[in-house]
Amino acid sequence: MTDLRALLEEGRRARVFSHARAVVRLRGQTVFDDGPALADARFDLASVTKVMATTACLLRLSDAGRLPLDAPLRRWLPEAAVDASVEDLAFHRAGLPAFRPFFAEVASRHPALFELPRQAAPTLRAAVRAQVLERVCAVPAERGRCTAAVYGDLGFILLGEVLERVTGLPLDEAFAQHVARPLGLQAGFRRLSAASPDERVVTTGGTRPREPAPGQEGLWSCPTWPSLPGEVDDDNAWVMDGVAGHAGLFATAEAVAAFGQAVLEGWVRPPGGFGLDATTPGSTRAFGFDTPSLDVASCGPRFGRAGPRGALGHLGFTGTSLWVDLDRHLVVALLTNRVVHGRSNLEVRAFRPRFHEAVVDAFGG
Repeated sequence: MTDLRALLEEGRRARVFSHARAVVRLRGQTVFDDGPALADARFDLASVTKVMATTACLLRLSDAGRLPLDAPLRRWLPEAAVDASVEDLAFHRAGLPAFRPFFAEVASRHPALFELPRQAAPTLRAAVRAQVLERVCAVPAERGRCTAAVYGDLGFILLGEVLERVTGLPLDEAFAQHVARPLGLQAGFRRLSAASPDERVVTTGGTRPREPAPGQEGLWSCPTWPSLPGEVDDDNAWVMDGVAGHAGLFATAEAVAAFGQAVLEGWVRPPGGFGLDATTPGSTRAFGFDTPSLDVASCGPRFGRAGPRGALGHLGFTGTSLWVDLDRHLVVALLTNRVVHGRSNLEVRAFRPRFHEAVVDAFGG
């Protein structure tokens, strides 16, 4: 445990991040819970939202017989341009583009939404959210279904809307009802139009919109405004009032590890299990989750290699991750705010494998 704690402190000193917390569970018991952030610190999970909120809700509703995963998206979203099933979206094989900067159009049409102090009424935020969803629904596929696994956000934005239409609840309430409360998780969305509870939220950036990530340079042009602490980092989620199927969830490291334990124990599970997508060439995707890549896995070279079941996991752009080694019965929640030092700060890419290798050394046998 001393080595893991020292490694997290090394990462802080090296400016990989300013805050971090890790929780490791082995066979259901917490064997490590430490880091240069307090235990009750809530981190912006970014795309870990895709598994902990959206995927989990889909599977719980499927298990209850309320949402067949092989059903067409248009059963609930007849206005959707893409012809795909719920499963296709969850496996990132529907042919949609990876990213579109919908927030840039919002910034030009509704600058009051971004100005400080935040004066935008809830009705305006609701109208903008509906406009963004309309834009996402209108995006057509760029390639054929099941021809490639292209990881992206648009499919999960659509899945978040499917959940709202199936449950009749806003996505944040659906998550609370179907996942957070049953598991007792300190996790939830932070809706901008509502008064947020006084929580210890780890900061991720100071401007809105955020600066382009590497590879996004030149994709949009709009003014920038100051950003308030505690607001979701992802700009598309931000213009959707902080609640979206691809990003927006905040949680403690303990809560993320507890969710990972629920995955390990089968509390969320597709009808056929979390098998690799056999229909799409080269895919490393399971339903909603990723699996370790064969070359440079973010969970290191040994995590998920101890037996036939492998590992499931997901990364978040802000510097968060959850990995579950199904054979070792090992869960690792590593939460950081690496983007606080700029979106071009990619040092976490080397740090994550080092940390998971240290976990395997300490607890993996």
